Amino acid sequence: MVVKKLPYKNLAGVTPCPGGWLVLPARLAGITISAEDAFVVPRLSEVLDYRPKFEAAGINIPIGLNDTPNGRFRPAELEAREFVGWPRSVGINGVPSRAATRAESPAEAAEMEPWMTRHDRRRLRWLKEAESEIQPFHARSLFSAHPDVSFTQMNNGEPLKTSPYHEDGRLERLELIRTQLPGVDDVITRVPPAGAAPVHMLQVAAMLWTARRGSGRAISRMPLDPVWDTEGMRMEIVR
Repeated sequence: MVVKKLPYKNLAGVTPCPGGWLVLPARLAGITISAEDAFVVPRLSEVLDYRPKFEAAGINIPIGLNDTPNGRFRPAELEAREFVGWPRSVGINGVPSRAATRAESPAEAAEMEPWMTRHDRRRLRWLKEAESEIQPFHARSLFSAHPDVSFTQMNNGEPLKTSPYHEDGRLERLELIRTQLPGVDDVITRVPPAGAAPVHMLQVAAMLWTARRGSGRAISRMPLDPVWDTEGMRMEIVR
């Protein structure tokens, strides 16, 4: 029996949040994107196993790690920090090594990676999960991205000077979403699902925008020349 191809693509934006992982699913038909209600799942495996399968998803988490400590930033983060400029470069976090994500405790990880701040140690729960769950074959549809990078790209490459945690920054990003993803702004301005906050709704919309670019093979990679880890995954940020 011939399986009829659907007239749309299933896309998603994904970002860590206190409740686990915030997901913004959408359907892309031609150039029209229709977002559904965002939801939170406690485990990343539920995103990877979601049905119907996401044909392209932007995720706000690093993919591809150094095996052992090798400094605070991968080449991808260094390039991303330059791209987003000051002051948003402070939002591009360092990425611990695979050994640190597999440490028995945040204290042990911090001993391996002395640069880690309290915020970095809090992020370990999501980094550990991503390191464990994401496999090389996921890279065909799962794109590692960053909200600050995506919003800068949405703004025609012009760095944003505002913070998403302040009202002027929230409104600036909502306007970019309204322009670049018409209709999605109505979805992400709803009350966030339990376990997520308004800032996560902005982030997940940026990830959805990058997923749409990925589905059309319109992404740019940072760095352009691939850097691979020993697990066969590219250490990159896409935009």
